[in-house]
Amino acid sequence: MPETIRVDCRGENCPRPLIETRKAINKAKAGDTIEVVGTHPSSKKEIPLAVEGMGLKLLGVSGSDTDWKITIRK
Repeated sequence: MPETIRVDCRGENCPRPLIETRKAINKAKAGDTIEVVGTHPSSKKEIPLAVEGMGLKLLGVSGSDTDWKITIRK
């Protein structure tokens, strides 16, 4: 049964949000959803690019540059 893994990177600066996202992706099984929340503006752009580069499904990016959520399917 697919799980949802939540990663809270609020208050963290680069490269920590991307590192924590990659850790969560590595732990996730096929079909799992990863939800990443953060506040660092650059990470809102970098994480989706990395997700697409890994060949994963980007389900959504929402929120402002300083309070966002990214949803990924492995």
